[in-house]
Amino acid sequence: MALTLKRLNESFAIHRLSKESDIPAQVFTAPIYFIAKTFNEVSIVLPDTIKIKSDAVEPNWRALEVVGPLDFSLTGILSRIATLLANESISIFAISTFDTDYILVKKEAIAAAITTLKLNDYSVIE
Repeated sequence: MALTLKRLNESFAIHRLSKESDIPAQVFTAPIYFIAKTFNEVSIVLPDTIKIKSDAVEPNWRALEVVGPLDFSLTGILSRIATLLANESISIFAISTFDTDYILVKKEAIAAAITTLKLNDYSVIE
């Protein structure tokens, strides 16, 4: 099943903090952000315009949102997109939420990612 994706206007940075770190207050002022904490680290994804102190940062990511909400019974959505992009040597950073998935690709690869998805029957809103 091919779906519709929407390119977000924001450019994102992926931050890594130690597992003991407090979440910087400015994260919560961002219009969109993602936070994940594991036993080893804290990852924060937020627009490049929001600057925080982190142990490591990977800037210049663009995001494609799978237009949802998606039903939990659907399978293979992220897998198919990841496979199509991997076949074109396009690296991704995937984020899933309750309603949908986000696929982040480096800024220089966004045009190729969109072209690949369109050639494989996905609709992409730019």
